[in-house]
Amino acid sequence: MAVATKFLPAGFDLKKPIAVIAGQGRYPALLIESARAQGANIKLLSFEQETDPKLIETFSAQDHRSITVGKLGQLLDALKEVGAAGAVMAGQITPRKLFSGMIPDLKLVALFAKLKERNAETIFGAITEEIESLGITMLDARVFLDEHLTTAGCLTGWSCDVSDTELEFGTHMAREMARLDIGQSVVTAKGTVIAVEAFEGTDQMLQRCVQTGGKEMLLIKTSKHAQDFRFDVPCFGIQTLESMAKGGVQKAALEVDSVILIDRPAVVAHAKKLGIDIVGFPKK
Repeated sequence: MAVATKFLPAGFDLKKPIAVIAGQGRYPALLIESARAQGANIKLLSFEQETDPKLIETFSAQDHRSITVGKLGQLLDALKEVGAAGAVMAGQITPRKLFSGMIPDLKLVALFAKLKERNAETIFGAITEEIESLGITMLDARVFLDEHLTTAGCLTGWSCDVSDTELEFGTHMAREMARLDIGQSVVTAKGTVIAVEAFEGTDQMLQRCVQTGGKEMLLIKTSKHAQDFRFDVPCFGIQTLESMAKGGVQKAALEVDSVILIDRPAVVAHAKKLGIDIVGFPKK
């Protein structure tokens, strides 16, 4: 079977097991469906109280391991048990669990002690190094999802109501926020920054936009200049559209090849239903 994804390392054998480390949402299921359609040998590592039980049901006991958030040693052992040659992270973990309610094991405590800064990038970067030290290749999290990535131009019709001026301003501000590692999304209107995404996430940011009374608001979602796509991929889905509608944001600009639409046909159809324009802009 021909490999349709451009995100696999050259020479990677699809017959070898790939472990999907699955968090919340539709993203892990979409990735697994696409991977299986391309002939990949997929194993599942699920997180207790995070991963969708319906997704877990699609795996045999032999091909699945359940792990607890914060247990790095357990994660590494599970990867070895399923014989993973490659691994990919997909889906979120409840943000508050990263700060409270999580009991890290000694291996994760030791990893934290080595970090000068503790943020999502440094933590997941260090975990990635631990995984690769086992001889397991951490894959780009866009792998198998080529058909669901943002493409250039208007995705929701012949043309989108997004001017060059507002797109230029919005993308500049979004890239600055991403460069500062604050967030990867902003909302702008008529040359004004309405809202900036931080730890609370895109949906919460969008829903509070209604309080500003802003008109002609535009959501911009971008990647960092040196984004590590092994553990950090901007996503845009049905829930994002619903949050846009609640916040009064009727336009979205997404960076080409950097933002995954979860899943693209459904997202585009729902955007049209809500009267929301989606446009893709090129990576700088």
